[in-house]
Amino acid sequence: MTRGYAVRLAVVALAAALTVTACSGGDDPPARPEPVAGGAAALPGPAPAGLALRPAPSGAPGAPAVTGALTDGSPVALADLWADRPVVLVFFTSWCTLCAERQAALGELARRHSGEVVFLGVATEDKPEDVQRYLREHRVGYPVALDADGGIWRSYAVREPPAVVVIAKGGALLRGWPGGVDAATLDAELRRLVLAP
Repeated sequence: MTRGYAVRLAVVALAAALTVTACSGGDDPPARPEPVAGGAAALPGPAPAGLALRPAPSGAPGAPAVTGALTDGSPVALADLWADRPVVLVFFTSWCTLCAERQAALGELARRHSGEVVFLGVATEDKPEDVQRYLREHRVGYPVALDADGGIWRSYAVREPPAVVVIAKGGALLRGWPGGVDAATLDAELRRLVLAP
């Protein structure tokens, strides 16, 4: 074996070793999984101190105190959510055109009343991956329950999306809109029925 041949062989071996190292990813950090939209991280913190709320009208029926699971599998109980502030339930599906058309305005309303009112989406007849796509595409920032068997929808007599329900602090059922509601009307109702001036 000549010296030149040995040097060429060593260079080829080194190049092959470097290629294998480069292809294996080396010291690159592993890709982080995308967080699940609509999960427990989207739940609100404690209600602000001094939150001024109107008392529920006398004779208002009680809302069904159902439980469910958020998009990340975390449990959620409506009674826990309405214990210290009002709740707005937004019933939707990823394939509902009207839901998609109104989502941006509802999302903005949820951000505006963040802390004062809890918004909770409730999706049914949907695949979890389709709900995730919808939540990311429409930038839904509030928590979302996956109602796989439709039990929450039936409890609130929702037959088709969209629908919106307002529940007072303490669980009194204040108002519902089969067929959904635009954000301006919902905002006016929140101020009239729920939020003290």
